[in-house]
Amino acid sequence: MTEQRKGGLGRGLAALIPSGPPPGTPATPSSSPARGVANGSSNGTSIPAPSPDPTGEVAGAVYQELPVTAIRTNPKQPRQVFDEEALRELEHSIREFGLMQPIVVRATGTDTYELVMGERRWRATQLAGLKTIPAIVRHTADDVMLRDALLENIHRVQLNPLEEASAYQQLLEEFGVTHEELADRIGRSRPVVTNTIRLLKLPLPVQRRVAAGVLSAGHARALLGIEDPGVQEELATRIVAEGMSVRATEEAVTLAKGAEPAKAKAARRKPMQAPGLQELAERLSDNFDTRVKVELGQRKGRIVVEFGSVDDLERIIQLMSPEAAHRAQKTDI
Repeated sequence: MTEQRKGGLGRGLAALIPSGPPPGTPATPSSSPARGVANGSSNGTSIPAPSPDPTGEVAGAVYQELPVTAIRTNPKQPRQVFDEEALRELEHSIREFGLMQPIVVRATGTDTYELVMGERRWRATQLAGLKTIPAIVRHTADDVMLRDALLENIHRVQLNPLEEASAYQQLLEEFGVTHEELADRIGRSRPVVTNTIRLLKLPLPVQRRVAAGVLSAGHARALLGIEDPGVQEELATRIVAEGMSVRATEEAVTLAKGAEPAKAKAARRKPMQAPGLQELAERLSDNFDTRVKVELGQRKGRIVVEFGSVDDLERIIQLMSPEAAHRAQKTDI
C-alpha cells in the first residue's frame, strides 16, 4: 500500500486471492505465493491462510497493487455516464477509509491492464489523487471457475465479519451469484448470508469497530434494528464502554426504538384543533345538505363531503361550482 491511502475496513475478495508479484514482473498464476493472501491494512503485509491448494492459485487470479495509470477502461463498457455527485462521495470515502472492494482487471501487456469490473472505483481513486489501486488480476476468461474458487476459499480464510460481508457483496455484484447460491455453496443458510451483507449498512465508525473485533457480528446485527445512524453510533460506543453482551444490546435496541416520549406520540396521533372548526363543518353541512367533516392535521387539513349517489354528487358539485358542473354536462354530451 502507498502511504497516501489508509487501510480499508475489510479485504473482501482480496483476502481470498494470493498476492501477485509487483508491477513490472511477470504476473502468472504459477508465480503466486503458496499461502499468502492480501491484507487490506496500510502496512501492506500478507496474512497466512490455510489452503489445500499447494500452488496458491485461485482460478488464475492474483491480488496486486497496480498504478492507476496502467489501467485502461473496457471499450465495451455499457455505462458511459457516471453520476458526478456519487463519484465525489466515493472519492471522499476512499480518502478517509481506503477502498474496501478491489477492482477486477485483466492483463493486456507486461505493465498494462484493462478494467473488467469497478470503473466507478477506479475513477474515484483517480479523483482522490492516489497513485495505486488494489486490483484482482485475472489470468483466465472462465468466470465460473474464478467464482467457484472464491466461494470455496471463503471457507478457508479467517475473515472478520466486515471482510466476509464485503466478499459476499462483491460476489453478488460482480459474478451474478444469488443469496441462495452463495448460501448453498458455503453451507450456510440464506438468512445468515443476507444478515451478514446487511452489516455494510452500518455507519462507518461502527463498521470499523466490527472490523477491529471490538464489536461482534451479533452486536452489529442487533444495532441494525435501529434506523438512526447517530443512535447506532452512540449505542456502539456504550457497548464497548460497558462491555455489554449481545442480549443486553438487543434489550437496549428495543428501549432505544421506544424511547420517544408517550406525550409526543399522543400529540402526533391527535389532530390539531382550531377555533370554529366544528362550526365551519356544520355550516358546510347545511349548505350542501349532507354530512361534511373538516379535519386538521399537523401540517395540512382536509374536507370530507359525503354523498349518497351519483345524482347526489352532481347536485353537490352544482352547489360548489355551477360552471364546473355545466362543463361536466357538456363533456358527457
